[in-house]
Amino acid sequence: MAKLVQVSGLFETHLTVSDLQRSIVFYRDVIGLELGIEVPERNCAFFWVGGSKHSMLGLWSMGSIPNGLKLHIAFKVNVNDLFDVPRRLRSKGINPLDFFGQETDEPTVICWMPAASVFFRDPDDHLIEYLALLDEEPRPHLGVIPWSDWIIQKK
Repeated sequence: MAKLVQVSGLFETHLTVSDLQRSIVFYRDVIGLELGIEVPERNCAFFWVGGSKHSMLGLWSMGSIPNGLKLHIAFKVNVNDLFDVPRRLRSKGINPLDFFGQETDEPTVICWMPAASVFFRDPDDHLIEYLALLDEEPRPHLGVIPWSDWIIQKK
């Protein structure tokens, strides 16, 4: 039996909103969350919960959520565990996915944070993510890339 990935906390959740700008103002000015990044071309925004790199709330305009997202949850894990996640998931009959919903054999790096992650779907088709924050400087200009490209960019 494949060893399970040790989950150390809940990292993020996502909500659909009817008016992104109104929701940004609400979560920033009423709730007091720190805006991490707004991505106008994707109609979404991400807030830090509890300060930078603790937890995150994603807001998506109706109809703009990627991966055919139903509900999404991200579990915080150790970065070293991520490299074996694709094999572990496949051993349980689950397809590991990248950020764009394609099957993968490596983590994806979300460079603005930066964080590495592997996605997969639960039996109800909800998107689950194992995510590890990286101890490196953010490089938002790189977007979202495979781990192997992140490593090449470091050189």
